Amino acid sequence: MLALITGRGGLPIAVAEALATRPLVCALNGQGPDGLIPDITFRIEHLGTLLSTLKSAAVTDVCLCGSIDRPRLDLDKVDTATAPLLPVLAGAVASGEDSALRAVIGIFEQAGFGVRAAHDLAPDLLPPAGLLTSAPVPQEAGSDVALALRVLEAHGAADLGQSCVIQNGTVLAREDARGTDAMLEGLGPTPVATDRPDPFSGMMDMAGDLLGDAADWLSGDAKPDAVRAGMLFKAPKPGQDHRIDLPTIGPVTAEKASAAGLAGIVIAQGGVIVLEQARVLDKLNAAGMYLWVR
Repeated sequence: MLALITGRGGLPIAVAEALATRPLVCALNGQGPDGLIPDITFRIEHLGTLLSTLKSAAVTDVCLCGSIDRPRLDLDKVDTATAPLLPVLAGAVASGEDSALRAVIGIFEQAGFGVRAAHDLAPDLLPPAGLLTSAPVPQEAGSDVALALRVLEAHGAADLGQSCVIQNGTVLAREDARGTDAMLEGLGPTPVATDRPDPFSGMMDMAGDLLGDAADWLSGDAKPDAVRAGMLFKAPKPGQDHRIDLPTIGPVTAEKASAAGLAGIVIAQGGVIVLEQARVLDKLNAAGMYLWVR
C-alpha cells in the first residue's frame, strides 16, 4: 500500500488521481494539499507515531509530495515514539533544504519504507521534450540557457533555489527561500528588495525598467504589442535527489511569468513537473509565450 506524505499545492491530488487505488493521504499539520481530504494529519513532533501508524496500516511505500514551509520543532510536543528520531529531526530542521530532505528520506527508509517519486507514480506529469507552444524560441535562448545552467550549478553548491530569470546574457533574478512566485513578482515595475547579494549580477534594480513596457501593457497602460523579453529557467539543482522536491510549474507560474513580461519558460526535460499542462499551454499561447522542454 502507498501513502502520500503531503504538503500544500496541487501535486498531491495530481499523483492521487493518476493511481488506480487511492493512497493513504497523510498531511503535515497546517499544510494540507489542494483538493484532497487527508486521512491522517500529523505534526513533525509525532513523526515516530506516524511511522508506526503506517506500518499498522500495511503501508510499504511512501511518496513525499507538495510544498511545505520548514516546520518549527517544539521539543515540548515530541512524543515517545519520536524521541529517538530527535537528533536527526533537529539537524534536518536546522540544515539547508537539500540536507533536510535527505534526512527525511533517510528516516522513512530506515523505518523500512520505499520512497517513490511523484513522477514515477504519475509519469504524465513530466512533459515531452521540445517546443510545446506556438511561439518560437528566440535566437538568444541557447546562450541564456547556458548561463542559467551555471547559475543553478552555484545554487546547488549554496543550497538555494531551482530557478532564475535570464535576459540577453544578464541574470535578472534568482530564486531564494521565498520561491519562484516571489521571484517573478519581483520583476514588476518595483522589484522586491532582497538582502541576499547576487554573485552573478547587480541588475535586479533594472528589472522593472527592462520589462516595464510589458508590465504596463498588462496593467492597461501601454500598447498590447509591447515586446516580451527574458526567460524563466527551471531545473533540478545538481546532485538533487529526484525522488522528492522535484521542481514544479503550473498555471500560476505561467500567469506570473506573463505578468512579468517574460518571453517564455525553459525547463529541464525529465526534471520539472508541469501541473495542469493543458491550462499552462493555453495561458502561454494566449500570451504569445513559449515553453521549451530541453
